Amino acid sequence: MERKRSFRRRKQRKPFSEKCKDYLRKFAAFMFSNVGIIGLVVGYTIAGAFIFTSIEGHTEQEVKINILTSRNQTINRLWEVTYNLNVLYKETWRNAVEIELFKYQKDIIEAARNGYDGSDDVDEFKQWRFAGGFLYSLTVITTIGYGNILPRTPWGKVATIIYAIIGMPLFLLYLSNIGDIMAGSFKWIYAKCCLCRCCPGVARRRAERRRRRALQLSIEYINSRVDSRNNSDLSQASVHNIHMEEYRLNSLGGSSSDDEEEEDSDGVTETDVSYDSQAVTVPLTICLAIMVGYVCGGAILFSRYEDWNLLDGSYFCFISLSTIGFGDIVPGDKIYSGKGYELSFIFCSMYLMLGMALIAMCFNLMQEEVIHKIRTTMRTVRYILRCNR
Repeated sequence: MERKRSFRRRKQRKPFSEKCKDYLRKFAAFMFSNVGIIGLVVGYTIAGAFIFTSIEGHTEQEVKINILTSRNQTINRLWEVTYNLNVLYKETWRNAVEIELFKYQKDIIEAARNGYDGSDDVDEFKQWRFAGGFLYSLTVITTIGYGNILPRTPWGKVATIIYAIIGMPLFLLYLSNIGDIMAGSFKWIYAKCCLCRCCPGVARRRAERRRRRALQLSIEYINSRVDSRNNSDLSQASVHNIHMEEYRLNSLGGSSSDDEEEEDSDGVTETDVSYDSQAVTVPLTICLAIMVGYVCGGAILFSRYEDWNLLDGSYFCFISLSTIGFGDIVPGDKIYSGKGYELSFIFCSMYLMLGMALIAMCFNLMQEEVIHKIRTTMRTVRYILRCNR
């Protein structure tokens, strides 16, 4: 017996490879859960910040060194032009100086295209700090693409392509899952707060829903009666009279039942018990109000952080959340300065991530509302056509 038990115990033990597979399955299930996807997006963006700052960080230093060198050479050439002229003729000196300044102007324009921001401090990285790299990584996977920071090296361009190929589907998965969760939560809040018994107009809306249910049941009942009398001499006029009579009785019955339900002392009705908050459709006006309010709130906050006016802040928030991303207005000075505002990039990044999830939630709710309206219209049209026969 002891040998059999020991044999069974050995048989029940899983090999190391099976244990590893089980752990990997659990880890993958957690990473693709709602919490795991948020962690994946944040971790992927942080990893991208470190990758791009390590690849592109030295290019900003090289551009500043080249500008300083070109400036010193231009100053020396101007001195040589002035020194070599025995007699200072205005036109001759002006033509020689104009040639040198034109060369220096071309160097400045080329450096600006390569990301030169006008700073002379070689040891300071303003654009490719961790804040700039994080915001750049986020704009890549969200497809916003401001364009104020660009990869200049070949390895930086290759890394951007690979990073976007992996990051964009991950962010779309994040929007899908988080948008569904936020939509379900908002429908529950809307059902509890805006569909309560004490709110004005709720009794009327419930009575209308009850009448629609009664009308649907009466139509099914009438159709069954008509089908059962196909072999009898039932005229078209009598069928129409049955339709109208059933509709009138159900309408009156719905009103009386509504009054009885409002006067119920227990306060619990059959409609309340069987009420499903997830079956609620949120009006389009509320979804639009949420999006407009989020844009206006971001405009107020960005106007304080970046010293913008409300119009520029609203313009930036709309362009960013709609993923248009012109790049003419970007949160630049205080995010990249490093003068006590290093944490402001967290606000900008979180605003974009939460805002795009909120936009996805509103689109989801608006889609359900539009589908519900179309189905209701089609049902009404079918009933009208059926009554006219």
